[in-house]
Amino acid sequence: MAEIGSQKKLPAGLYIVATPIGNLSDISQRALEVLAGVDHIACEDTRVTGKLLTAKLIKKPLSSYHEHNGARERPKLLERIDAGERIALVSDAGTPLISDPGFKLVAEAQDAGLYVTAIPGPCAAIAALSLAGLPTDRFLFMGFPPNKSGARQSWFTQEAKTHASLVFYESTRRLPDCLADAAESLGGDRFVAVCRELTKKFEEVKRGTLAELAAAYAEDGAPKGECVVVIGPPAHVEEAGSGSDMDTEHLLAAALKHMSVKSAAAFVSEITGEKKKAIYARALELSGK
Repeated sequence: MAEIGSQKKLPAGLYIVATPIGNLSDISQRALEVLAGVDHIACEDTRVTGKLLTAKLIKKPLSSYHEHNGARERPKLLERIDAGERIALVSDAGTPLISDPGFKLVAEAQDAGLYVTAIPGPCAAIAALSLAGLPTDRFLFMGFPPNKSGARQSWFTQEAKTHASLVFYESTRRLPDCLADAAESLGGDRFVAVCRELTKKFEEVKRGTLAELAAAYAEDGAPKGECVVVIGPPAHVEEAGSGSDMDTEHLLAAALKHMSVKSAAAFVSEITGEKKKAIYARALELSGK
């Protein structure tokens, strides 16, 4: 930790600092140096951030900044920065502003001509995309779904034709009902990955169709911990039919760039109507396995 105190003095400004989503070892050296070098840290919950700072032997003044007190606290923070202070903004876990409060503070600091910079690092949504085994060339981060079933189904239906992987956070307590609503709104054949307890001891990724995982969680009950859900894009049969240049071979080759052999075979079989066994054999050939 001796190196942390040896960095050059930071300029006055707002520092958006990403913190670990589970494993404390994921925090970057730069993030530690910035947290040690600022005058003050604004955070969602001072108790949560306090534990991180204690573990890393950093002692700094803390204050709460969240959606309920933002209007009151923003002017104070901006005034302090304008007066020459260095302020860090952190969330309870991960990258600030990703489904967390803070964008108004950043916007007003930028508009005021104050120095603003980001110290990148862990983000649960990106970690889940890395592990999901689903297409990542286009994705839509959706935040948290509504709590009630009717609103949740409408929420999913609005994105039913969005040709991108859908990424969102959900309480594990509501996960079984959420997956059932997703299957109802998007179709039970859509591929999904439930990424739970990312970077922690009991990290787990479950993959399958929405129908399969909805049934599995309905039977087993809600799991513990925190989770990110990634739902693969829809299969556009009309874009890949016999009148298109996208024949089975091209579809399979494209799918293999983003999916495992098994998932790619199932995906292309669903689109083309061809037998999964034959497509799986061809997928093995194309993948060289």
